[in-house]
Amino acid sequence: MPSLKSIFLAARPKTLPAGIVAVWAGCLIVWKFQQHLPETGIRLDWMLAVYTLLSCMCIQIACNFFNDSIDATKNADTDKRQGPRRITASGEMSPLAVKLWGCVFLGGAALFGIPLILAQGWPVLLIGIPSMFFAYGYTGGPWPLAYHGLGELFVLLFFGLVAVAGTVFVQIGWHPGYMEIYAAAFIIGIQCGLLSCLLIEVNNIRDRKEDATTGKRTLAVRLGDKRARGLASAFLLAPYVTLRQTAFFLPGFQWNLCWLAAIIAGGFILLKLHTMPANRKMNMLLGLSSLHMVLFLLALTI
Repeated sequence: MPSLKSIFLAARPKTLPAGIVAVWAGCLIVWKFQQHLPETGIRLDWMLAVYTLLSCMCIQIACNFFNDSIDATKNADTDKRQGPRRITASGEMSPLAVKLWGCVFLGGAALFGIPLILAQGWPVLLIGIPSMFFAYGYTGGPWPLAYHGLGELFVLLFFGLVAVAGTVFVQIGWHPGYMEIYAAAFIIGIQCGLLSCLLIEVNNIRDRKEDATTGKRTLAVRLGDKRARGLASAFLLAPYVTLRQTAFFLPGFQWNLCWLAAIIAGGFILLKLHTMPANRKMNMLLGLSSLHMVLFLLALTI
């Protein structure tokens, strides 16, 4: 029997801020409009926020379990692996058992999604069903996205635009008078998606040599080390370049000390992206990138 610690590590906790931050960002947008433009009449529903977060987290954890199982089945996780130990490849759990864990979390996502459907109706299914499908299709199915260099596009869409705008939709529904709110969701959704892409790119740069030998054609494999690091740098810098648009659409935006902390962390990541070798040391950079994402959203919140 696998230990709880192994199951916890298989959920890949260092990557989970991507899902948390997206829901946080969507709720932040609604809360900012509630506080600074009360004439809009919108109110943040905290219970819906909790259900949204739980559903999103379950989808992300399911995706991680499927990824663990499928990569091991395809021999994409070898003894050359530089990242954290995988529960399937190590032999601690069978591929089927790990997939079943993924299905359990997909079931949890569906269960937590019921209040969201009751709140806003069938359009929520247009968000939830594709998200759940691609939790498996990211590495599984006849045309796995991660194996064809489309992992970053998936993350940009589903951990950025879809998650942030979907959270906003669950809170306020759709109304032509809310276009400014959805414009803010679009801008911040792109920023969250890009910062999530940074996590994926750091991971893929670290594993590039191994992936190249196992048929996993990630963007890092296709671009090569130098250009992949340049792309990761662009994922990091672009959210800051678009802050002017964020300030225009998000009421109550202000500069604060959290921005300084985020910029310092981002600068350190940028330095390490171009100096750190692609080995186990990048696991630290992955954790720091998660922390930076939290700092970025914290700065937007204050």
